[in-house]
Amino acid sequence: QLQASGGGSVQAGGSLTLSCTASGIDFSFNSMSWYRQALGKQRELVAFINNIGTTTYADSVRGRFTISKENFQNTMHLKMNTMKPEDTAVYYCNAIRTWGTAHQNFWGRGTQVTVSS
Repeated sequence: QLQASGGGSVQAGGSLTLSCTASGIDFSFNSMSWYRQALGKQRELVAFINNIGTTTYADSVRGRFTISKENFQNTMHLKMNTMKPEDTAVYYCNAIRTWGTAHQNFWGRGTQVTVSS
């Protein structure tokens, strides 16, 4: 239901933009996020955006990455600039729907990002 795209290979200092789109969903998410998992490491939160546009970033990407969400669409992007080899990972999109005290968590398949030095 979530599809991430835009991964690829880039040299250090370069840029990539990831996109995440939802299909088969007729409601709006309350928040969307990007996570990444490098080989041999735990999955970590990269960036978060909620439905009023509040954003947060991991310290390691703040100032280099920008998360955005299309208005009234379950589509988000991650613009990655000044990329570093340590940004190499599989990137996953995540979305959360909440209602009352309940929530539903959605994950997309990952997209590989490789940054060479």
